[in-house]
This record gives sequence, C-alpha cells and structure tokens, in this order.
Amino acid sequence: MRILTIAAALALSAAAQAQRPNVVYIMADDLGYRELGSYGQTKIRTPHLDKLAAAGMRFMHHYTSAPVCAPARCSLMTGEHGGHALVRDNFRVGTWESHEGQLPLAAGTQTVATLFKERDYATGAFGKWGLGGPESTGHPLRQGFDRFFGYLCQRHAHNYYPRYLVDDHSKHVLEGNDRGVTGKQYAPALIADELLRFVRAQHEAKKPFFVYYAAVIPHLALQVPDAELAAYDFDDKPYTGKSYQPHPRPKAAYAAMITYLDKQVGRLVALLEELHLTDDTLVVFTSDNGTTHLGKQVDYEFFKSVGELRGLKGSVYEGGIRVPMIATWPGHIKAGTSSDHLSAHYDVLATVADLLDVDAKPNDGVSFLPTLLDKGEQESHNALVWDFAGYGGQIALRRGRYKIVQRNLRKSRTAHVELFDLDEDPGETRDLASEQPDLAKELHDLLIRSRTKPTTEKFRFGRYAHRR
Repeated sequence: MRILTIAAALALSAAAQAQRPNVVYIMADDLGYRELGSYGQTKIRTPHLDKLAAAGMRFMHHYTSAPVCAPARCSLMTGEHGGHALVRDNFRVGTWESHEGQLPLAAGTQTVATLFKERDYATGAFGKWGLGGPESTGHPLRQGFDRFFGYLCQRHAHNYYPRYLVDDHSKHVLEGNDRGVTGKQYAPALIADELLRFVRAQHEAKKPFFVYYAAVIPHLALQVPDAELAAYDFDDKPYTGKSYQPHPRPKAAYAAMITYLDKQVGRLVALLEELHLTDDTLVVFTSDNGTTHLGKQVDYEFFKSVGELRGLKGSVYEGGIRVPMIATWPGHIKAGTSSDHLSAHYDVLATVADLLDVDAKPNDGVSFLPTLLDKGEQESHNALVWDFAGYGGQIALRRGRYKIVQRNLRKSRTAHVELFDLDEDPGETRDLASEQPDLAKELHDLLIRSRTKPTTEKFRFGRYAHRR
C-alpha cells in the first residue's frame, strides 16, 4: 500500500474527485523500446506519438511483466506480477471449432475494467485480447468490459486480413479476406474505426469512458496497405515466409506498420480534440514487450529497435521487458517531462484505483499517480519481479540499480544467477555475481520468496515459495 502524508493523500483524493478523466490506454504489440522517435528512433516516423510525448511525460524505466503477449496482458489487467499471476506464458486453449483462445481469466477476477465499472464508466476493449476464448470466463465482456471488437485469440491475430473479427459475442465476417498476404479489409483499420465510434458514442451519451486499445501491430505478419508501404524505401532482401506471411520488402513493411499505428493514434487524438475532450482525457501509450527476435522478418539491428539494451521478445533481459510509456493529460501532467521512476504494467490497476478513489483488492502494483501529477509522495517498489515459463524458464528481479537474471531453469534448478548494475551497465554485458556473491544471493532469495506455485502445471519450473 502506498504510504503518503495525510495532507498529500487528501490532496490527491480531492484532485481525483474533482475531475475523474476519461482514460485511453494504448498497448502496441511487440514494439521495441527504441522504436519511437521520442525514444531515439531515426528510421521510422512516428510524428503523432512524438507529439504526444512532447505534450506529456515519458517513462524511461517502465517494464512489461512478461516478454510475450498473454502473460503481459494478464498482469496488466489484474495487477499481479509474474510470480503471482495466473498466466505465465502463452497457452493455447479454446472452445470454438478453431479452438480459439488462450488460458482464460477466472470468473470474478478483479481487473482494471471492473474498477472503472465501479465508477459507472463505459468500458471498451479493441484489438487483441488473449485472456480467454469465446465461451470462456475470460471473455472481455465477462471481465468488466461493455464492448469488444477485435481478436479474442492471439493466433488468430497473426494475420491482418482475417476471415472475421469478433464483435462482442459474434463473428463479424470480413468479405474479401481469406487470411492471405493481402485482402480487402485491413483489420487494424477496422479496429481503430470501431474504437472511434465507441468514443463518439460515449461523448454523445455524456458518459465517462475507459478505452483499452490493444493494437495488434507491429506484431508479425508483415502486412500493411500498399499506400503505407510507399513511404519507405530501404535496401531490402525479400522474406520468403517460412513462418509468417512472406513479404518482398520486410524493412519497409515493418516501418510502415509502426507508422500506420502512429496514424491511428493521431486519429484518436484528433477525435478527442474535435469533441473537446482533450483536457478531460488521460492517454497512455506503451508496448506489451520488446521487438520480435525473428530477425529475418524484422531487422532489429538495422532499426536499433532496443538500442543499447540486451535481449528481445521472449527474454527477461532489458530488451525483452523494458518498454516505452507515454502519458498525457493536459493541465495535469507537465508537458515535455520524463521520469526515471521504476514502474511496470502491473502498476496500472493500482494507479487506476488511486485515480478513481476506489478500493482495490490486494495486488502487486504501486500507483504511479503521484509521478504523473507531480503531487504527493511517490512510493517505490521494493523490487520488480519477472517469472516467465517460456523460452526455457526464466526469472528476474530488479531492486534499484541492481538486477538478477536466471535462465534455463527447465534444464537446471541451480542455473547460474547473473547480477548486473543497470546504472553502470544498461546493456547487461558484465556479470557481477562472482564479485558480489552476497548481493546476488540476497536478491535471488528475495526473488524465490516472490514466486508462488502456478495453478497450471505448464507454467511450473524451478523453485517456489509457499503460496500466499
């Protein structure tokens, strides 16, 4: 629980009660830490997001809770870090004829959306869900959302010219699409269109809203309208499509997908301005994890996608888990600012509870509202925790400047524990474990105490503390 002075707590509560904003939370898919202009990207154009960053605050040490899709989304929605979360890796399950969906959230789960419902917000999720199939307890309309449009299943979201999208509980058939390289209806465009309709409808109904825009790009496959592709001309080698769809110009396609996402954010910002909602809306932009490691499709070295950081998607090194986060709320968040506050996706639920002045069930998050508003005392995490069952079994912990990483735990429960000083070595190139063994052991003991045994056998590896 955040510890504030009484005066600071009352001031924050009064400010929240005076104006509870609309909230738009945008999560890109597989967007690396350095793939926005405002975070140092030079080859990919992101003017709308850069303008958003200039108007608000950039978080320089913000993290996903897991380096792949489903567990990142689970922690975001529930406020639990990987060591406590239900979902700790991608896990295919489902109930439609295509067996569509991933491991579902349980009925009665506290989510970010259920907190908004306590304050009578309209809630909409648009894009990729990944936390339960069509008839499951994890369907977004059973987890606090009034509206859903997009892909329930992550595997279904690997093609942007699908035969259908999910519209609440129904299939919205897309004529002219056959899950090919191209088609007549581009799913990211349709998703953005529905999101904008939702915002306009809530404005007309004079109802506050929470929008969760789980954008599906720039995750592979490399698919983008030709008109967008024309904006880039790199020296490209064709990708022949042995895993995802082929593309003759993969560098141009990847850059164009990110710029296309940027344009959709620009459309949303323009609508807020048109409806005179800009000053009444908190907009947050982030990514679910780092850039894909599939280098033949995405040339992450060419784009310097994670900059100086080590690792990519699927890794608990910094490049897989550190992500951009931008927050704007005119008149409340100072423009052109940045923060080194250590934060993670699982802090969002606590922050929303703080913003709305509602009581949340115990969770692992720390509200970063004091940092956003520059008011009150900002509590720090004792440590950030990662528990990821994929890619050999990996765990990590960051406390202040120091971070430990332990990998390949499915092969050995006593795998080597690496220790890094991120202030001196953000690229995690120098393992200090042999020089500071006591610190490495102290942090590792804390990490083990932070892990509880998963309810799902697939996610079990290494050692666990007793369940909370």
